[in-house]
Amino acid sequence: MPRSYHSPRRQADAAATRANIVDAAARLFIRDGYVATSIKAIAAEAGVSVPTVHLNGPKHSLLIAAFERTFAGDEGRHSLAERPELVAIMGESDTDTAIARYVEFLIDANHRSAAIVRAMLAAADSDEEVRAAYEDLEQRRHRDMTIAASWFLQRDRIRVDQVALAADVLGLITGPDPWTHFTVARGWPVDAYRSWLTAQLIRLSDNLE
Repeated sequence: MPRSYHSPRRQADAAATRANIVDAAARLFIRDGYVATSIKAIAAEAGVSVPTVHLNGPKHSLLIAAFERTFAGDEGRHSLAERPELVAIMGESDTDTAIARYVEFLIDANHRSAAIVRAMLAAADSDEEVRAAYEDLEQRRHRDMTIAASWFLQRDRIRVDQVALAADVLGLITGPDPWTHFTVARGWPVDAYRSWLTAQLIRLSDNLE
């Protein structure tokens, strides 16, 4: 039986090609919309062949990958709480400092991902595969928010009976919708959004009453 051969260089090249394809797809999804973006267009934007794009997944999986790369920096179904930067934030001894660092993480993530989320939501209205993928993404995000709510409980910022509600509220206020509403639709400067979100998180328990 022939042995499989794994070349680190080959794996790195494949990963770089996939990242290039996903980033190209993200640009087109944002600019032209999901429905109007073809595999052929993605191939042209990425400078690769159509078969190479097909090898990297169907179009709806490229959309999800585009969100994961823009929001978290890479792909994967792992929890945000497992990411090194979030582990460091959650391990910060001073709670207000941890919240400030979390807000900065969210500002960067929402700034990068808000446009692709809008493209995803628009596509979900007419594409069942995208809708199913988005619903799965939302379930994963809710699990992350439950972990975040448990962190607030451990820091004595909320009561145990508030954890479930806190997860729902965190899912809303930390997501891309408020970022888009305040900084895009209403023209808030980033500093104003930062102050608003920081205040919401510091006073989280008050917002749950």
